[in-house]
Amino acid sequence: MNYTTVEEEKSPLLNWRKSSLLGKIIGIVSPWESGSYLLNYSDVIATVLICLVIVSAPFTNNTLVGIILMASSGFWALLTLAEVKQNQITPIHLWIFAYWLISVVATAFSPLKMEALSGLFKFTLYLLFFALGSRIFRHPKLLSWVTGVYLLVSLIVSAYGVRQKFIGVKPLATWTDPTSPLADATRVYSYLGNPNLLGGYLIPAVAFSVVGIIIWKTIPLKVFAGFSLIMHTACVYFTGSRGAWLALIATGVIFLLGFKFWWSEYLSPFWRKWLIPIVIASFIALVFIGTIVSEPLRLRITSLFSWRGDSSNNFRINVWTSALKMLADYPLTGIGLGNQVFNKIYPTYMQTKFTALSTYCVLLEIAIETGLIGLIAFLGIVTSTFRRAIAIIKNLKPSNDLQAMWMIGALGAIAGLATQGLFDTVWYRPQINTLWWLCIAVVASFPFKISKKLEVRSKE
Repeated sequence: MNYTTVEEEKSPLLNWRKSSLLGKIIGIVSPWESGSYLLNYSDVIATVLICLVIVSAPFTNNTLVGIILMASSGFWALLTLAEVKQNQITPIHLWIFAYWLISVVATAFSPLKMEALSGLFKFTLYLLFFALGSRIFRHPKLLSWVTGVYLLVSLIVSAYGVRQKFIGVKPLATWTDPTSPLADATRVYSYLGNPNLLGGYLIPAVAFSVVGIIIWKTIPLKVFAGFSLIMHTACVYFTGSRGAWLALIATGVIFLLGFKFWWSEYLSPFWRKWLIPIVIASFIALVFIGTIVSEPLRLRITSLFSWRGDSSNNFRINVWTSALKMLADYPLTGIGLGNQVFNKIYPTYMQTKFTALSTYCVLLEIAIETGLIGLIAFLGIVTSTFRRAIAIIKNLKPSNDLQAMWMIGALGAIAGLATQGLFDTVWYRPQINTLWWLCIAVVASFPFKISKKLEVRSKE
């Protein structure tokens, strides 16, 4: 007897696309696609566009990144109008579409409509970038190529950051309390100009370096991934960004849980039960020893728990308090998207001497921009992404398909960026936001297959 795996095809979403007016627009120029020389290389072109965004993000200004994002969006629109075989629609796509619609409503009700419209346009570019990524990442080789380009670029960024640590570098802004013993400490920022931004940018690089060590088959590529992991982790530490440190821990927890599930059958009963507690206890012990040996590390960690005793903490708390007052006045539809809207409305609510360019909390920022309804939609995106990734991991485990590592890596990166986002809003910068949506795209691109033991007569 032979057993096979069949893909879930009976989807009400596909039926809706076939019957709806909007769905009929998809593929409207598909007859041209078969004879087009350009679209014969559509996946390659899409990959190049995504790689251009990744390459340019840390080194160039945001305007150039925006131009490449517009080109990527236009190419996605062309592919959608010309596609013959309809691509899968997942719950992730639906939540993202709902989030975009809520953002449109928030723009319509914004007290500063033109500024909000600008923010909506930028946000739409990120979502179309996700849509393009979710199309091509269904091909493992293309996903591997994009990941390799990102790791190579981030390795250059990390190497320069590590160099800054050893040669010393002057801060470009007041990132450390001037009255603190750490006022003269070196916090690296590499090409990104901000240590918090650099730390967030490198979190996905740490996650996918681990994936590369496992997935890539040749020794040179494994060595490259291993060296990248060391450099990225070191550079994150040298940023002195407490949010990035917490993000690194969150990423590690996801990998620990994922690896335990994936390889649990190879563990003895003792290690199945005590592996995670032992690893966590060992990490806590290592940090404790580090705080004893290193005074800068001790001061930086204790500042996490000093509440208003640390100037950075105190600043954030005051900004959060003012932001909550804004949310109370715009609870349902928010003020509209973009920092331009926030910068003009926030001064009305801010406490004296606590000016801010954002709320320093992504969830609070989303609630203010799109209302509590938008926050629910965003949490729906994150929840559906985790649910789908976990389902795919469980589905691939019986066949020991290591492609599941992409899911663990994507979840690790998402968890890390979300953790840092609780205390900072560098998530909104294109260097990080593009990576966030690409990580979501990795999960959305994988076909979810339902294993069914179907008896099929063997053909002689």
